[in-house]
Formats: sequence, structure tokens, C-alpha cells
Amino acid sequence: MRTFTHFDAQGQAHMVDVADKAHTHRVAVATGTIHMQAATWKLIESGTAKKGDVLGIARIAGIQAAKKASDLIPLCHPLALTRVAIAFDMHAASNSVQCSATVETVGPTGVEIEALAAVQMALLTIYDMCKAVDRGMTMTDVKLLEKHGGKSGSFVANSAASTGATNNIFQPSNK
Repeated sequence: MRTFTHFDAQGQAHMVDVADKAHTHRVAVATGTIHMQAATWKLIESGTAKKGDVLGIARIAGIQAAKKASDLIPLCHPLALTRVAIAFDMHAASNSVQCSATVETVGPTGVEIEALAAVQMALLTIYDMCKAVDRGMTMTDVKLLEKHGGKSGSFVANSAASTGATNNIFQPSNK
């Protein structure tokens, strides 16, 4: 049976000791979607939102969030990330924007939290930049699609094929 790793034998929270873990190439891919009014979607798609390039700013916010995940999540290890890629897919039929984040490192622990933080912050930035015209936007379906590397190997979510994403989400960097 699997157990929670962030509690010691006495049930106290602690940061997991990763000193003896092998340094391996680790990749995580996360996704999430923000739904909005048709007029809001058109402002983003056309690049005419009052605050500027919504997706460009959201991409930078996602990258920053991946880099700062350990500052936000109390027991998360600070990591030297080797790659953060943020992609957006515009879906006119649902007036939504899907964000995907791919995060990589070579180290003793995975980057799932960094990928999830990147997606959440990118979506939140879209909300922030467009809230003046649409306060009813909703962020949904934030999830880990896949992770690779480490002792536990690979995880690919059962629903990864049904996300509707058109970009190649998993693109390991050329090494």
C-alpha cells in the first residue's frame, strides 16, 4: 500500500529527503482550461484586449510560477528547471483557452507541482487581464497529464487523449 511521503513516523509534516535518490531526466505535463464569454474570447484571439497580449503575458506568468513553485508550496523542493514550455489552444466552439505546461529537470525529484503551478498561474493571469470585461470566467480541468522519470517511472492519465489539445504536449528537449 502506498503511503503519504510528507509525514514522518510520528505524523509530523516534513520535507522528504531526496539526497539518496538518483538524478534522472524528469518531465511533467499538466493542462487546464479557462471558459469565458464569446466577446472575451474574441478579444484574446484578436490580440485587442485593453491590457495587451493576454497569452504572451500568461505564458511568462506560467514560466515564473514553475520557477517559484517551491516558494508557494511549503514542502516542495526548489529545483533547477531545465525547461518550461507553455502552450495555448484557442477553442472557439466552447469560448475557452486550454493551457498546457511541460516542465523538465535532471534531478532527484519530479516536476509535477511545477507543471501544475504553471498552468494555474497562466490561467489566473488570463483571468486577471480580462476580468474588467468578464468576471464570470471559470477555470476547470486542471490536471496532470503525464510524468516521466524517477524510480516510479511514467504516469499517463487515462483521459490524456480526450483533452482536445492540438499541440504536441510532450516534447522533451533535445539533449
